[in-house]
Amino acid sequence: MEKIINKIKKHKIISIIRINESSQIESIVESLYKGGIRIVEVTLNTPNAFEAIKKIRKIYPDMIVGAGTVLDEMSAKLAIDSGASFLLSPILDKKTIELSNRYNILMVPGVLTPTEALTAYNYGARMIKVFPARSLRPSYISDLKGPLPQLDIMAVGGVSLENSEEFLSKGCCSLGIGGSIVNNYDIEKGNFSEIENKAKKFVEIAKNI
Repeated sequence: MEKIINKIKKHKIISIIRINESSQIESIVESLYKGGIRIVEVTLNTPNAFEAIKKIRKIYPDMIVGAGTVLDEMSAKLAIDSGASFLLSPILDKKTIELSNRYNILMVPGVLTPTEALTAYNYGARMIKVFPARSLRPSYISDLKGPLPQLDIMAVGGVSLENSEEFLSKGCCSLGIGGSIVNNYDIEKGNFSEIENKAKKFVEIAKNI
């Protein structure tokens, strides 16, 4: 788990893949890889998500692949068995954190309030996900870390090219980025070069922080 945490903190950018169908998964990940992305998350509400996780790990063994939208213990175990190196959730669930820790897999639960953030930490979460970040100012992160400096915080939900630098500068150790890099419109239009270009921009921002 420690290795994955350090990689996430190093690269800072996690590209979230949430798509209507997964037939183009290889082209998507190729574009992300060319753009410098080395950490991806496949949401479990993407069709054939578990197979997609296996495929990405096989094609890009140096890429860290996680599972997102993990809502319960069963989904967490299936994702781990598929080869997911970390798990993300939009919610806070104690049993899912405990199961993930049992298998030495990083589980990043979704929180919004200071009470939820500390509760997640006390449950054993090594990193938390402030979600949805679009509903908050980036300064919320520094405000949260004021009394709770021990928290490693990932911002997810509405992170864009316009606000990513500020989220990082205000104390986020990483960002989960969905439609601002990978979205169904670009995939349907075959705009894989656009996915690559957007990935490069986010990677450059992360390098400059």
